[in-house]
Amino acid sequence: MEKITMADIAQLAGVTKSTVSRYFNGGYVRQETRERIQEVIKKYNYTPNTFARLKARNSRVVGVVVPALNSKITGRVITSIDRYLRKEGYETLIKNSDHDVKQELENIRQLMSLNVDGILLSAITITPEHLELTQNSPVPIVVLAQECPGGFSVVDDDYQAGFAMGQLVGRSHPSHPAYLGVEESDIAVGIERRRGVLEGLKSCGIPDVRIFQGDYSYESGQEMTRRALRSGPVDALICATDRLAYGAYRVLGEMGLSIPGDVAVAGFGGYDESALLTPILTTLKFDSYTLGYLGAETLLKLIRQEPVPQKQVVGFQMIPGGSLRS
Repeated sequence: MEKITMADIAQLAGVTKSTVSRYFNGGYVRQETRERIQEVIKKYNYTPNTFARLKARNSRVVGVVVPALNSKITGRVITSIDRYLRKEGYETLIKNSDHDVKQELENIRQLMSLNVDGILLSAITITPEHLELTQNSPVPIVVLAQECPGGFSVVDDDYQAGFAMGQLVGRSHPSHPAYLGVEESDIAVGIERRRGVLEGLKSCGIPDVRIFQGDYSYESGQEMTRRALRSGPVDALICATDRLAYGAYRVLGEMGLSIPGDVAVAGFGGYDESALLTPILTTLKFDSYTLGYLGAETLLKLIRQEPVPQKQVVGFQMIPGGSLRS
C-alpha cells in the first residue's frame, strides 16, 4: 500500500473513520484503540494534513511567533519547542516577524484566525496592542523572553545575568568602559540586561559607563564600536549580544587594538562561534532550550486548563574566554 488515507487507517485498525478523526482532533479515544491507530500510523508512516487539521475544533497545531530566523538563540528555542510538541502529538506553525513589531502583531492575529490550539510568542517588545491581543485571545498565549503583565510568560533572568557580567568585567577595574546595547523598546535586553550590567559595574566602584545604542546586527556592533572609540578612550566593551561583540572584534582588529590588552570585550549569548574567535570571547549563555521547553509545556497545560504560574524564569551560565583581563 502506498499513501494511505484516514479511511485506510480506520480499516487497518478495525475502527470507524470517525474514531480516527477524533484521535487526530484530540478527542477521547480509548487507550487500546489509540494504540492500534498509532501502530498503523507508525507502520505506514502516515502524516496528517496540517491545514485540514486547522479546520478542526482541536487542531493539535501550535503557532510560534519568532522575531527572526537567523538568530542562534531563536534556533535553540524553536528546536526545543518543536521537540517537546512533537512528543506530545502537536505540530508547530512558525511565523517570522523579522524584528518588525507591526508584523509581529499581524502574525499573532493570523494565527488566531487559523484556529491553532495556542500560541507561543517570542516577543520583540510588549506594547498596549500586545496586551490587548493576549488578554482577548480566543486561545492561550505564552510569551517568551519578555514579561507580559497580566499574562503568562517564560523569561531569561536578564537583570541577574547583566549584573553577573558587570561584576566580572568590573573586577579588572577598567577606567573607560562602554556598553553597546539595543533599543529600549526591547525591555528585557534593552533595559533590564543593561541595568544589570551598570549596577554590576557600580558594585565594583565603576559608576561611569558610556552607553551606545543600536540594533542586533553585526553591522551595528561595528558602528557602535567606532562611535565609542571616537568619543574618547575605551578599555572595555560590554556588548548586549555576541553578534555585537563580533562587530567590536572586527573594528578593534582593523584599528590595530589588541584584545584584551588594549580593550577587553564581553558578550551575551554563548554562540558556538564565539569559541572560534581569537582570543575566545567571554560570554554568558542563557538556557534557551529550557526556555522553549518550559514555554511549550506551559502552553499545553493552559490548553488542558491546568494551573500554571504567570511568570517563570530560566537561568544562565558564564562561559569564560580570553577576552577579559584577569
